[in-house]
Amino acid sequence: MNWRFENTGVHSGVFNMEYDIALARALVNGVGNPTICVYAWQPFAISLGWNQSMDEIDLTKTSASGIDVVRRPTGGRAILHSEELTYSVVMRAKGKNVLSVYDDISRALVIGLLALGAPVAIEKSQPHFPSIYRTTSAAACFSSTGRYEIKCYGKKIVGSAQRRYAADDGEEVVLQHGSILIGPDHKRMIDFLNLPSEGERDALRRELNEKTTELSTVLHRVITFEEVAEAILQGFQKAWSITPEVVNTIDEELKVNI
Repeated sequence: MNWRFENTGVHSGVFNMEYDIALARALVNGVGNPTICVYAWQPFAISLGWNQSMDEIDLTKTSASGIDVVRRPTGGRAILHSEELTYSVVMRAKGKNVLSVYDDISRALVIGLLALGAPVAIEKSQPHFPSIYRTTSAAACFSSTGRYEIKCYGKKIVGSAQRRYAADDGEEVVLQHGSILIGPDHKRMIDFLNLPSEGERDALRRELNEKTTELSTVLHRVITFEEVAEAILQGFQKAWSITPEVVNTIDEELKVNI
């Protein structure tokens, strides 16, 4: 099967998540292609990890601010999708475990981001997430960094999550997607969390400032979605030695299943 690179542009959170699932289901059913996809969100949206409680989000505030709330098919914690590019990769696992696939994808992303001039690196340590998830700050995805996620100057700049589906032939299909931070607006995530006190909100805001960064800050210039998309395409081409078919429109066969 030939690789595809799809830039599906700007859509709602529900559409973006359902399209990722449709790509994975197509590959599970043997009718799809391994695909790298990039997209943005309109209106801006908060995505929750598959098992994350909706109670952690102040839905009154999100509604008043015109922020959608949607659940991801993958794990992890809440992300505000605004000034960023979301990537997804749908592929057959070919016997590779979760961390191996993370590493493969991160290497491709790093090559692309380095080409933009961002001195990024792959995180090698792994925190104890069960302990972290018991803390209040765990509600926000970018408050912690897992192994093979991507940092810049020691701060998280890409957050990712993965899910696997069983195909009929016994092979696993991987869906991994993640947020590449372009601007600082992701930090507004703190405003929409249900927290015990404003003091805790302020502390979490400081923590996010200390632990995260974004391309516009690192590169000291305006970064566009399109130039990041092009860099990511080049990163996968070089890291994986592939020449994907580049598609900038929605696959109609998949669209009817959403």
